[in-house]
Amino acid sequence: MTGVVAPHTVDAERLRPERSGNPIALITGANKGIGLEVARQLGALGHTVLVGARDAARRARAVDQLRSGGADAHGIALDVTDGASIAAAAESILAQFGRLDVLVNNAAIKLEFDPAPPSAATMEVVRETFETNVFGVIAVTQAMLPLLRLSRAARIVNLSSGLGSLTLSAFIGTKFQAKPMLSYNVSKTAVNSITVQFANELRDAGIKVNAADPGYTHTDMTLNQGGKPVARGAAVVVRLATLDAAGPSGAFFDENGPMPW
Repeated sequence: MTGVVAPHTVDAERLRPERSGNPIALITGANKGIGLEVARQLGALGHTVLVGARDAARRARAVDQLRSGGADAHGIALDVTDGASIAAAAESILAQFGRLDVLVNNAAIKLEFDPAPPSAATMEVVRETFETNVFGVIAVTQAMLPLLRLSRAARIVNLSSGLGSLTLSAFIGTKFQAKPMLSYNVSKTAVNSITVQFANELRDAGIKVNAADPGYTHTDMTLNQGGKPVARGAAVVVRLATLDAAGPSGAFFDENGPMPW
């Protein structure tokens, strides 16, 4: 990762008291697909949505689209593989909004589109996948934690996949076992572990951290072959982002309920 930043990128002495108003939600990779739909649904629920994306033109188009639908949307320049970009995004959110209530770690890449034996995977693809899907999740979460701690009830949702479930992948003959894609699948297994680690640390702080499997959704990542509409895939993410105080933490869910690790 380029210029990885220290866990706490925001000067704690400059943290502002929590402001009233709409919940503030940052969604990474929100310029299209599930990320954009999560932003749309959270906006419809009254959240101020921050569109995290590295491409300025795509980010602007997403903000315009969300605003045309009635959402209070704002663009945040954010490349989850660039430490300086992550730090600048945290500073920008602090300056503009004073806190963060929801973090959705949605940004991800999938460089394998055909199942292949793990022995055929190249280290270049593994490393590139992990830069975004794993190291990016850790770095963004660490950088945003000082802002999330200013919220009365912060929520973190990490986008995972059923393909990252060790339990499901171990069953011979299932759709999960039948799709070996070492880089992507293992990256999502790592996301699940990251979810548990942060949930354990933040439990006493009242910050809930969960992983969401949107399913095989009709997006660019599935080459638009996924049978599930994007609105349906995003719904589980939104549900976890808006959990009440009695909701779970440190768990893995799809639209039907808890998923096995």
